[in-house]
Amino acid sequence: MIVEHLNLVDFRNYATAELALHRGPNVLVGSNGQGKTNLAEAIVFLATLGSHRVSSDAPLVRDTKDFAVIRARLAHGERNVLVEVQLNRQGSNRARINGSPSKINELPRYAHVVLFAPEDLQIVRGDPSSRRRFADQMLIQRTPRMAGVIADYERVLRQRTALLKSARARGVRGEGLSTLDVWDDKLVALGSEIIHARLQLAADLQGPVTDAYTAIAGADHRPQLDWALSVRGADPEEGSDDAGDADVDPRGEIAEQFRSALQAKRAKEIERGLTLVGPHRDDLILRVRDLPVKGYASHGESWSVALALRLASAELLRTESPAGDPVLILDDVFAELDADRRQRLAMLTAGYEQVIVTAAVEADIPEPLHRHVVRISAGTISDDRGDPDA
Repeated sequence: MIVEHLNLVDFRNYATAELALHRGPNVLVGSNGQGKTNLAEAIVFLATLGSHRVSSDAPLVRDTKDFAVIRARLAHGERNVLVEVQLNRQGSNRARINGSPSKINELPRYAHVVLFAPEDLQIVRGDPSSRRRFADQMLIQRTPRMAGVIADYERVLRQRTALLKSARARGVRGEGLSTLDVWDDKLVALGSEIIHARLQLAADLQGPVTDAYTAIAGADHRPQLDWALSVRGADPEEGSDDAGDADVDPRGEIAEQFRSALQAKRAKEIERGLTLVGPHRDDLILRVRDLPVKGYASHGESWSVALALRLASAELLRTESPAGDPVLILDDVFAELDADRRQRLAMLTAGYEQVIVTAAVEADIPEPLHRHVVRISAGTISDDRGDPDA
């Protein structure tokens, strides 16, 4: 897949923006705060329905405006697709595909993007929510309908938790809250699907992560991915990350474990006014050299794991998608890496159909990716690419 043209209206610092992109490497150069990452963020939104920098959509809309528009022309082989999303400061977002209204969760069917960014270090060093977000965005890209499943799960979770808080305030005991059973059924059905998909994702990423880590770090430190599941007794949000047997069980077995765990925790959930079991409490445990990356890995090892996760994601999408390679976006990554990792990453990514690199310092970009330069200054885009073969 190729992004041929990007148009923005009232997105971040851009009143309007027009950006033409080429096949192969494209470099966006500009000082910090000028808007180059905003361009990358807009492209990523079309693929993941979210930002890699903020958890809500409101900050993406320019100050004083009610909505923003991201519009992109995508090339899938010989076929072009025009995708558009309107981000509303209030209310639901709207999407259009080739000019016709569409469901928002249809966009990832057409936009396939993998982002590398400094924030990726939080995937390996941050709290469990960072790893859950990474996994769920990948689920949406692999299977776009998972966007609806995840949204429905979050809605049911909010309603169930509100009921628990109300019961706590009224002094209701577990056996006196029969209405909770209805929400348990919905939570189990949706949550089991998410858990199963996450387990399958970890299994599918294991081989590509091992290969990518070795290529980036120049050493085999035996990277591993395992889910710590609250339905099996772990509670990463409380500091317990014993993953147990994290094989990809049939969904029916996961649902049975989920329901049993909810029953066992019901009294404690009412006491605390929280839903304590489900995919919203799980964590993706990352290890190198048989030790957790978080707390044990060096800075270089942590970066190698983060980059390996992204490269493995790109390879998985590349293998599975009939649309070809995903677009790779390397957002201010090279400034964070030593010279050896810069060169390794450049060599590993240069062969993709389209790569978009952002950098504050042009000299940071390794030669294999130093093509088609566009300069960004205070929200103004100037194209000085010249001869792409030069």
